[in-house]
Amino acid sequence: MPGKDGTGPFGQGFGRGRQGGFGRGAGGGNRPGAGPAGNCVCPKCGTETTHQAGVPCYSISCPKCGTKMVRQ
Repeated sequence: MPGKDGTGPFGQGFGRGRQGGFGRGAGGGNRPGAGPAGNCVCPKCGTETTHQAGVPCYSISCPKCGTKMVRQ
């Protein structure tokens, strides 16, 4: 019986596998799951604060101007 990817018997040959995707984790950057290290920065005035693990930067308001912070 041919596989869904047209490579022959089901589960053999080259084609789309179950592995090789992109996961989340401590990769850094401004995406969720970027890890505990780094800073939160205000996009309006540039104020920086130390990022706290478990607290997303977008949930913190800038102490100087009140704008929501972003991950650096």
